[in-house]
Amino acid sequence: MRTITTTEDLAAYCALAKSQPFVTLDTEFLRERTYWSKLCLIQMALPGAGEAVLIDPIEGSEMSLEPLYDLFRHEATVKVFHAARQDLEIFFVEGGVFPKPLFDTQVAAMVCGFGEQVGYETLVKRIAKANLDKTSRFTDWSRRPLSEAQKDYAIADVTHLRVIYEFLAAQLKKNGRADWVAEELSLLTDPATYTIHPDEAWQRIKTRTTSGRFLAVVKALARFRESYAQAQNVPRSRVMKDDALLELASTRPTSAEELGRSRLLLREGRKPEIADGILAAVKEGLEMRPEDMPKIDASREQMQVNPALADLLRVLLKAKSESLGVAPRLIASSAELDQIAAGDRDVPALSGWRREAFGDDAMRLCKGEIALSAKGNEVRVVHL
Repeated sequence: MRTITTTEDLAAYCALAKSQPFVTLDTEFLRERTYWSKLCLIQMALPGAGEAVLIDPIEGSEMSLEPLYDLFRHEATVKVFHAARQDLEIFFVEGGVFPKPLFDTQVAAMVCGFGEQVGYETLVKRIAKANLDKTSRFTDWSRRPLSEAQKDYAIADVTHLRVIYEFLAAQLKKNGRADWVAEELSLLTDPATYTIHPDEAWQRIKTRTTSGRFLAVVKALARFRESYAQAQNVPRSRVMKDDALLELASTRPTSAEELGRSRLLLREGRKPEIADGILAAVKEGLEMRPEDMPKIDASREQMQVNPALADLLRVLLKAKSESLGVAPRLIASSAELDQIAAGDRDVPALSGWRREAFGDDAMRLCKGEIALSAKGNEVRVVHL
């Protein structure tokens, strides 16, 4: 197989790809030691028996990826990935571009009855009738030279994908659900999906405490952690883990000596530049004006779930997903069903294609306009 390491070779291959109806792509990357994913390898294949190549940005450190980004902007060629989210984040962060049009075989497979978050290996077995050697899956993709086993593993991620794409695209055309997939993929090509604002980082931290002052310190600490991790390109956990952050929001140290008494702060977090940032964040949180303090959505907190209705919604979801051949989790999560049963109507399950597939009947069930009956293994909707 050929490995591309120069801009000229990449440009020639991408020019050829522009003449094709689709190309398949995948990436190998590392993220354990960095905030942003480190791109280590790109795999691409042309349709049918067309050439499949490895694009090596490490060996080709002087290579520009602009020819690839130009292909991403070429709308006459569909760019096919499997479970594309992390791949797209890499290209958005590094090149500020999304591949359009995009096709994600994992999303399409969930719409076509292959189950929840179906893996690539499963699709290879069931559609391409082949087996994958996964022994190289967790190797260090940043080390060079790559072994032949690594290259074989990497290239298989795009060669079998050609058959999978053609099969799923035909299924979507047959069942008329291409728009469902397109709606899902619009989220993957929305910059907001990958843009993390330090001011909003506190919202991802789970805490049962609703004290305004406590949350103010949490918000300030989370903002510092996110900003530092982004600027230094280190994992959040290297700065401080969530449990240490919550401990500091409770103890609120105001000096290096008090900070040193933390039980959960790791050695990395005691370095002067991080320690000073933590103390400054605690001070900011303690001095935050009441009107600027973060608040938990009280209306959502006060909502009472009707457990019987929630159970009926779960039965309805199971019946709908089975009849449609769509993974239940793609239609609605368990938390969303509880929200609906508590009276919340601002949930994804009640909009877009999900409303057609499930939401309309879910609303009828909540209003007492339909009932559910069982006959053998089948659950039926009965209009009242």
